[in-house]
Amino acid sequence: MSTEKKKSNLFINIAFIVTSVAILAFLLEAPEKTTTSLPHNDDHNRFFDMKKKDAEKFCADCHTPEGVYPLPEEHPPKYRCLFCHRRD
Repeated sequence: MSTEKKKSNLFINIAFIVTSVAILAFLLEAPEKTTTSLPHNDDHNRFFDMKKKDAEKFCADCHTPEGVYPLPEEHPPKYRCLFCHRRD
């Protein structure tokens, strides 16, 4: 193997290691989960077997300003509930 080919392989290996360490460091510094999960209760249990998009259609039934459990004013967009509130 030529010297130039060895240098090229060494550079690729070092770049891979540096990139891997950077990604690992980024993931280790990620913030903790701050949103609540979808509750396992009588009101929500039926949504665990549905597709996300289908289940999200029912959120506004209870979580509107006039609903049983209105969302706070500062709540982010309300049309993608299960993007943040996971079904664990």
